[in-house]
Amino acid sequence: MNSIPSVNLKDFLSSDSTKKQEFIDKIGHAYENIGFVALKGHFLDDQLVEDLYTEIKNFFDLPIPLKETYEIPGINGQRGYVSFGKESAKGKKEGDLKEFWHFGQYVASDSKYAKEYPENVDVKELERFNEVGKKTYQMLEKTAMYVLRSLALHLNLEETYFDQYIINGNSILRPIHYPPIATEPKGAERAAAHGDINLITLLMGAHGKGLQVQNREGQWVDAMAAPDELMINVGDMLSRHSNNKLKSTIHRVTNPPKELWGTSRYSIPFFMHPISEMKLDVLENCIDENNPKQFEDITAGEFLEQRLKELGLKK
Repeated sequence: MNSIPSVNLKDFLSSDSTKKQEFIDKIGHAYENIGFVALKGHFLDDQLVEDLYTEIKNFFDLPIPLKETYEIPGINGQRGYVSFGKESAKGKKEGDLKEFWHFGQYVASDSKYAKEYPENVDVKELERFNEVGKKTYQMLEKTAMYVLRSLALHLNLEETYFDQYIINGNSILRPIHYPPIATEPKGAERAAAHGDINLITLLMGAHGKGLQVQNREGQWVDAMAAPDELMINVGDMLSRHSNNKLKSTIHRVTNPPKELWGTSRYSIPFFMHPISEMKLDVLENCIDENNPKQFEDITAGEFLEQRLKELGLKK
């Protein structure tokens, strides 16, 4: 597979059972073969997208010393600002050429998860930044829920199987700024080759060249979405849970050609995480004599902890 298939969520939400099944088959086939799809028909409207890009550009344009006041010690970068070069891909010593912000889950104050999750960080200088971030988070979370429902059916599970694990899940919305490149990077990329940790990732901003996906033959394929599409990929948690039936694909963001070094790039992934106690044990119906169990039993919380250490975000 040398291109990213496009699907429309409205087909899955349709009362037409044929359209719904076609969506399930198409997205299931894509995730078994390349691990990425481009999705139309999501819950983000054009105005919300425009507002979000305005707000995140305003934030990243703030002076560095001011941005650094929003880098909160002791929470391993899970909320607020993470400064340039702090994160690196697993097994890579060079930091990625990016800075980013984290919006996290919004839980009721009496929820048991209120103690587990750090609080979201308010940016005092930008009146609408947090409001627009929260609305985007909720619309992407809603979109992700229906994508997971389609995958549950593809895996011969009950349609709402994942709902119990993603309500109040430890999901993250990450606006990323890849600043202009001033000097020749020494072995560093905007985002080095990596797989995502979580269940699925919904990406805004894959409209220009840069994002590449590695196919089964080891070739790098450009992953470009239309302006009204989200790029959605499988993460390592879902790959483990499905015994690698659904593929967590290695991907990267390459540095632009030298003539474009002076330009910024923005992308906004939403990392759909479950609650920490979800068991990622391999599903029984994904094991057979040709596909023996490939992964040890582990919870989502344990797996996340392990990976944050590998990424250098947690000591």
